[in-house]
Amino acid sequence: MALIVQKYGGTSVGSVERIRNVARRVAKWRAAGHQVVVVPSAMSGETNRLIALAKELQAQPDPRELDVVASTGEQVTVGLLAMALEAIGVRAKSYTGWQVKVLTDSAYTKSRIISIDDARLRADLDAGCVPVVAGFQGIDAEGNLTTLGRGGSDTSAVALAAALKADECQIFTDVDAVYTTDPRVVPEARPLATVSFEEMLELASLGSKVLQIRSVEFAGKYKVPTRVLSSLTDPDIPVEVEGRSGTLITFEEDPKMAMEKAVISGVAFNRDEAKITVHDVPDRPGIAYAILGPIADANIDVDVIVQNVGHDGMTDLSFTVHRNDYARAVKLLKDQVQPHIKCREVSGDDRIAKVSIVGLGMRSHAGIAARMFRTLSEEGINIQMISTSEIKISVVLEEKYMELAVRVLHKAFDLDQQ
Repeated sequence: MALIVQKYGGTSVGSVERIRNVARRVAKWRAAGHQVVVVPSAMSGETNRLIALAKELQAQPDPRELDVVASTGEQVTVGLLAMALEAIGVRAKSYTGWQVKVLTDSAYTKSRIISIDDARLRADLDAGCVPVVAGFQGIDAEGNLTTLGRGGSDTSAVALAAALKADECQIFTDVDAVYTTDPRVVPEARPLATVSFEEMLELASLGSKVLQIRSVEFAGKYKVPTRVLSSLTDPDIPVEVEGRSGTLITFEEDPKMAMEKAVISGVAFNRDEAKITVHDVPDRPGIAYAILGPIADANIDVDVIVQNVGHDGMTDLSFTVHRNDYARAVKLLKDQVQPHIKCREVSGDDRIAKVSIVGLGMRSHAGIAARMFRTLSEEGINIQMISTSEIKISVVLEEKYMELAVRVLHKAFDLDQQ
């Protein structure tokens, strides 16, 4: 008997009929002798609706109150799913994040989990009951409701699996696997049977929407076996078949498999970014901190950073932020940083995209970057910024070239081949 944590995304619970199908799937795993904890998201579109209501009252909603509003979507889902399970004879009990309790810090709208008290869940499991826990939410030390940011239900599920020392965390979504890239952009994209934790972490951080990056970080830190599956298949598919389907995130790289593995595992992209450039700043120690320190203090995440070669004692610094933070970051720089460091200008571009190639094979193969840059050059695509790690290369380019770049790179690295 295994302990399984199953997470169901918004599309998976998007209607009463789909909630019934989730209940049937959970019941099937229970009937096979497994203990199951379920973590559902809010119904598809519900969180967006709640945030839109808040913005009708405040253009920039108070973060604490926004968390109170946004967290109600999951509360509805856990209650409905518990009812659906009870209706087919499976004992179930719903919990909000604060009832469990999932303790977080106080960074409203993007809180991080500190600890999880698993006592109530273990008691339910021992009693033959299925705990249905609201994802995306928790409570801080002061008793305030908090949320983990968009996609936070994935993080909730993996964190619960880590706390419970579950045998596997199954992420049920509207796709059946992790693909070499988004099939909506490249129809020839292929599903991956396995992907390493390192590759999945890079793919998630670079724009792959299958898993939220913090959930992958949790999975890696606590070695939680995690599998991506489709909830839109027949809920009565045998457990032994379903348990081998989808994509398994692995943590031990078999040397033989590594030799046979494709050099590049996938192409990721992200159109939700914007570029900011601070022009003609003094080329001296501490200037990067003077610019990026206030950005960090405002809880704005920075991604790619490029500092130009200095000239005449001056230099330029460019970096990317999430497009939602673009206007706030530019205003902060102009109001607080520019008068302090006496830069000439703060400019920006919110019509950029980031395209990345990811693969463990980069460690042992030369010429990967050259092939990537040549492929883009042959299509007349200009590269604005470059960022690399041991197993990834990312480029920032004009948004209008993003899909073309993804298609030609996917073909250039033979990802359309078995």
